[in-house]
Amino acid sequence: MTTKPLALVTGANQGIGLGIVEELRDDGYDVILTSRNEAEGRAEAKRLGVEYLRLDVTSAADIAAVAESVRASNRKLDVLVNNAGISMDGFTDHVVKTTLGINFFGALAVTEGLLPIIADGGAITFVSSGMGELHVYSPQIRARFTDPKLTRDKLVALVDEFIAGVHAGTHERMGWPSSAYRVSKAALVALAHVLARDLAPRHIKVTAACPGWVRTRMGGRSAPRSVEQGAHSVVWAVTAKEAKTGGFYRDERVANW
Repeated sequence: MTTKPLALVTGANQGIGLGIVEELRDDGYDVILTSRNEAEGRAEAKRLGVEYLRLDVTSAADIAAVAESVRASNRKLDVLVNNAGISMDGFTDHVVKTTLGINFFGALAVTEGLLPIIADGGAITFVSSGMGELHVYSPQIRARFTDPKLTRDKLVALVDEFIAGVHAGTHERMGWPSSAYRVSKAALVALAHVLARDLAPRHIKVTAACPGWVRTRMGGRSAPRSVEQGAHSVVWAVTAKEAKTGGFYRDERVANW
């Protein structure tokens, strides 16, 4: 009996995440659908015939419980898709801290917490966005994001500088945009670059992917792309041999960053 590869998708009770689960399932993966909203997540997992685990990406206890559940089943993750994310109205300290806490720090915490159960030769992807492109930053900030010697700790410090700059009212003078969502998505691309280098000895492919502007609760009805199009853009970055570690992709092509 052949064992199917195992994938886990965060924030997958709706929208793009749910589409990613469905495509991975159809591609022959066993899939663990995770979400903060347990009622919706369980219902969708049942509908699709996949597993469900509760996972609030900001909860260390949830992350540890997911890792233990997979470990207890004597399996390893072959694919981790960090999809969970939010977009909030306004630009306040609360909006900035909450957005970065989920979109960037949550994805980082999930990845680090699940790394011990990710198989060597597996794949990790971060769902980013064209909103993460670096043209809206000062040359100095861009250089720090793209520094080939950037480390995990330096990236965290860079994001923390943005949060502190917003609080002090100095972020624009420092070269940052007035958008927590933009910064979170840029930071995910940088994180993919950092982890691609750090995880090379384990042959784990790490990518970032842009699904585009998709018709979801977040994207709205007027968005030009379907959930299926957005999900496929992400799944390709995870599964295609042409998608190389450290890359940022959209629609089966290298995306601008």
